[in-house]
Amino acid sequence: METTSVVMPEAPQTPKEGKRKLPRPHLPKTKKGKKRLKWGIIAAAVLLGAYWMFFRSSGGGGPAVGQYTPDTVQRRDLTSAVSGTGTVTPIDSYYLKPLVTGEVLEAPFEVGDRVEKGQLLYRLDARDAEMTIAQAELSVRQAQKNYDDLAANLTVTAGGAGVVQQVLVQRGDLVSPGTPVAEVADTSSLTVTLPFHSAEAQGIRPGQSAQVTVGGTMEELPGTVESVSSAELVGAGGALVRNVKIRVRNPGALTAANSATASVGDASCAGSANFEEALRQTVVAQASGEVTEVHVTAGSGVSAGSALVSLGGTAAQSSLEDAAIALENARLSLQRAQDVLENYTITAPISGTVIEKNIKAGDNVNNIESGSLAVIYDLSYLKLEMNISELDLSKVREGQEVDITADAIPGEVFQGKVDRVSINGTTTNGFTTYPATILLEDYGGLNPGMNVSADIVVERMKDVPSIPAAAVQRGDTVLVPLDGCLSPDGSSVVDPTKTEERTVTLGGGDGDYVEITSGLNEGDIVLVPAQAQGGMGGAGMMAAAPAA
Repeated sequence: METTSVVMPEAPQTPKEGKRKLPRPHLPKTKKGKKRLKWGIIAAAVLLGAYWMFFRSSGGGGPAVGQYTPDTVQRRDLTSAVSGTGTVTPIDSYYLKPLVTGEVLEAPFEVGDRVEKGQLLYRLDARDAEMTIAQAELSVRQAQKNYDDLAANLTVTAGGAGVVQQVLVQRGDLVSPGTPVAEVADTSSLTVTLPFHSAEAQGIRPGQSAQVTVGGTMEELPGTVESVSSAELVGAGGALVRNVKIRVRNPGALTAANSATASVGDASCAGSANFEEALRQTVVAQASGEVTEVHVTAGSGVSAGSALVSLGGTAAQSSLEDAAIALENARLSLQRAQDVLENYTITAPISGTVIEKNIKAGDNVNNIESGSLAVIYDLSYLKLEMNISELDLSKVREGQEVDITADAIPGEVFQGKVDRVSINGTTTNGFTTYPATILLEDYGGLNPGMNVSADIVVERMKDVPSIPAAAVQRGDTVLVPLDGCLSPDGSSVVDPTKTEERTVTLGGGDGDYVEITSGLNEGDIVLVPAQAQGGMGGAGMMAAAPAA
C-alpha cells in the first residue's frame, strides 16, 4: 500500500538582534480558501485511517475486519485432473496419391462410402507397363542363356561317340574360343556312297542287304542300305545314276583311304568311292580360360557329351561372374517392372469412410501433378494429442479416463481414455512437455478438426471433507476462528484478534477445493482470504479527496 506523507513547514526561529524577521504566513480568509482547508483536513483523516488499517493487517494485532470470510469444512466430490487443449483428428487417415501416369478405367466408389482395406478404388490403363514386363522377361531369358552357355563352355565335350585320336592341349595351357582341344573319330562303322543306274536304283529300298567289295584286297563285307537319293545325276558315259548310301561294320583295318564297290540284289553299282568315317571331329574351345583338367588320352572311347577338358582360372571365373551379374540385373529389372504394374491397381490402404473423391473414371492422372485421388478417414475412433507438463507427467498413465468438452457443442461431456504417453519430450525456454494420445470411441457430434478441452482424471474422490484451497497457508496451515471472532450469525469476522493457526493434513484436490484428512472435522470453520473469494477487504479500500 502506498502511503502519503505530509511535509509541514518548520516553525520560524526567534529572530535575533540585528536580523530581519521572517514574514508571517498568511492563511486564506476567503470562503474558497476555507473550503480547501476543510477538504484537506478530511483527506488527512482518511490517510491516517488507512495507515491504521495497514498497521493492523501487517502484524499490529492480527487480520483486519473484512480481510477474511468464514467457510465450513464440507463433504464434496472432488476430481483431480491434468488439463489441456487440442484438436481431435481421425484415428487414421490416408490421402491416395498416384505413383504412375495413365487413364482411369475404373473408380467404383463415391464420397461417403464405407470401404474396406484392400478394396479396389482405381484401375488405370496398364498397357505400357505390361509391354515393359514382356521386354524385361526377354532380357532375363537372354541373360540366363548367356550364363548357361558360358558355364557349359568351361567344360569342353565330345560332339558324338567315338575314339579320341589325339589330345591337343595339356594342363596349364591358356586357350581362347576356337582353340583345337582334341580330335575324335568314330571308325567302328563306315559308309560308302555309290552310283547306281537310275532305273535300277528305283528298285532299291533303305534297309536292304548289300554286298560291299573292298578295293585292292577284294574282301567282301556285308552291308545295309541307309538311303537312296531321289535326285538323278549324270554318270560316266552320260548315263543317269542315283546315289545309294551303304553302311558296313569296320573289321578293324579299314580307313577313309580305302575304296569299295557294291551290289544290291541283281543291281550293281556304276562306279567306286572311298569309305567315310561315321564321325571325325576336331573339338575346339568355346570360351577363354586355363586348362585345369584333361579327362582323356589318345585312344579313349567317348560318347556324345563326354568331358574332354575343363577350363578355369581367373579370366574364366571373372567372365562367369560378369554373366551372373548381368542375369541378376535382368531379374531385378523384371521385378521392378512387375512392381510398377501393381501401381496401376489402387486399393484402399485402410478401412474407413471416403470423405473426398477428386478423380473419376475417364480422367487422366499424372503421378506428380494430380495431387490426391481420394481421402479416407478411419472414424472408428477420434484421437487427441495433448501436451503434458513435465510437472504432471508422473500423474498420467495409460487407461486413465478423460473428460472432454468442446465450445462447438456446449453442455456435453465426452469420455475418452489415455492411449499412450510418449517420453519424446519437447523443450521450450527450459520447460519440457510430453505428448499424450487420447482416444474417443463414443464422440457423438464431434467432428475431426474441432478444438476441445480435456481433463485427464488423475483421481476421483467421493464425499470427502474439504475446504477451499485458498484457505491453506504456507503449505499445510489454516486460520481457525476462536470464540468471539465471528458475528452472531457466523457470516463475518468481527474480532480479527481471536484466531489461531492450525496444521492440517491434505489429500487430493481439484484446484478449487482440497481434501482434509486430519486436523479438521466436518463442520469446522476456517477463514478464507476475501480476495481469494473474488472480493476485496477493507484494507483494499482507497479514498480520494476531491481536487482543490
